[in-house]
Amino acid sequence: MGTKLFDRKFGADLLRELPAGPAVYLFKDEEGAVLYAGKAKNVRRRLASYRNAGRQKAHRKMRKLVRLASSVEVRPQPSERDALLIENELIRTLRPPYNVDGAYTFLYPAVGVGIRENQTLLCLTTSTAEFASLPLHWYGSFRSRLRALEAFEALAALLDLVGHREPRSALPDVRRPRGSRFVGHRRVAPLVPGLELWLAGESPAVLGELARALLEKPHARQEAAQVEEDLRLLRDFFESDARPLQEVRQGAGRSEPFISQDERDALFIAHRHAET
Repeated sequence: MGTKLFDRKFGADLLRELPAGPAVYLFKDEEGAVLYAGKAKNVRRRLASYRNAGRQKAHRKMRKLVRLASSVEVRPQPSERDALLIENELIRTLRPPYNVDGAYTFLYPAVGVGIRENQTLLCLTTSTAEFASLPLHWYGSFRSRLRALEAFEALAALLDLVGHREPRSALPDVRRPRGSRFVGHRRVAPLVPGLELWLAGESPAVLGELARALLEKPHARQEAAQVEEDLRLLRDFFESDARPLQEVRQGAGRSEPFISQDERDALFIAHRHAET
């Protein structure tokens, strides 16, 4: 079914007419709306894989796109890097229903930290503008909301043991968009400079400071297993998210620790291809 359907829909001569080079390809419905945007180092070979998709589970998405699409558009590019950048832009702006990665950059969170009077404030949000009235320094954006949220909650839990969590009523009155986290602590301000270096991907040394501070707290010693797990999450976040973002920023000549959601993926693509 796959080969015959592919040829009937897109033309039996399509593959022969395609270049064996980099390109962006778009599967479209009968009204011309993009169902899926992809990139290929060799677009002839990539579309041949759609034409020859078998019954394996791994080929299910290919078979479905061939079945649903009415046409396929191919846009040759001068390099794989160009193809990646254009694919990223198309996914970000068009949000095709069969693309997942990169389609929802507005969900990439940032983490803010700052001091207001005697409160240390921490915030995780995808809408930094809602917290513009607060003295927060922003870090990110981070592509994995799950890892950022786990790290944020681990950090807040450890600061609960080191200092004192403020009740919500004592925090500044700001609108909190859905999914945002906003907490405040007292007696943890000396850790803020190190936390900013950690979030910026420049140094994880604050985790040692935090561990030493926790050793002095009886409640922390009683919860040693959970404390160690939370510290591990913070170390892992530095290695998997904060430091890679710092390397990308440095490669792009960007000194500020915050990269907007719309820019992030394109900067990572450009950085990876600059290394090859």
